[in-house]
Amino acid sequence: MPIALLPDRAVVTVTGEDATGLLQGVVTCNVETLEPGEARLGALLTPQGKVLFEFLLSRIEGGYRLDTEATRAPDLVKRLTLYRLRAKVALALDPTIAVAAAWDGAGTAMDLESVTDGRLAALGSRLYAGQGAFSADATEADYHAHRITLGIPEGGRDYAIGDAFPHEALFDQLGGVDFHKGCYVGQEVVSRMQHRGTARTRIVPVVAVEGTLETGAEITAGQRGLGTVGSVVGTRGLALLRLDRLADALATGEPLRTGAARIGVEKPGFATFAFPEVMQAG
Repeated sequence: MPIALLPDRAVVTVTGEDATGLLQGVVTCNVETLEPGEARLGALLTPQGKVLFEFLLSRIEGGYRLDTEATRAPDLVKRLTLYRLRAKVALALDPTIAVAAAWDGAGTAMDLESVTDGRLAALGSRLYAGQGAFSADATEADYHAHRITLGIPEGGRDYAIGDAFPHEALFDQLGGVDFHKGCYVGQEVVSRMQHRGTARTRIVPVVAVEGTLETGAEITAGQRGLGTVGSVVGTRGLALLRLDRLADALATGEPLRTGAARIGVEKPGFATFAFPEVMQAG
């Protein structure tokens, strides 16, 4: 019953009678269809369609909660303020709320709010309560090991904020983009990438067959660069890879390496995108 406190996360609240309209018009996910008790992946993009802020969105009384990277939470409030204009919306960073993750059937106490992590059922739930209210029996590192094993990327750890498209960060695979709702910031670029099938770069699981993985290390096949290692736990990690170059390497039998390590690549179990034949470990 692991419950891990996540001090690297913070809560931004968006409340008021125009909160739904404001968010629906600027974020990638569908706010109007968000169910009570659900935390849905979403992002605020640059006009060029790259992820500027990543968050888990859930309902609260009178509005919404955005569970986001703590160091970027104040900037998220400032960015949303730019879009507020005359809307009747209150935006605030709430430092009194702590964030935790629970998985493998972990229960919660009566005074802790729990919402299901909508990215993948196996991720479990997010918990929100006052600072000091949690009794954690797992660590932040345990949570990240859990998500890495499941193949779930996180902004700032597996891709550079402001430098990745939602498809590259698997938003289209994890419920973070709605392709049927109206316009939002960066929507044209995301829609074009979806309909033309031009997402050649994806974050995928990698495993060290020989040697060790290091965050930030380049992955190569011969003289060609394929991508970069992101989060790592033990011999496993996530990497942002060019799938077309991966296919070429597999076709020619070139081994994949990062530094002195030889690696294999896996397709995430939840993925529906086209994937080259997997290089088997060993």
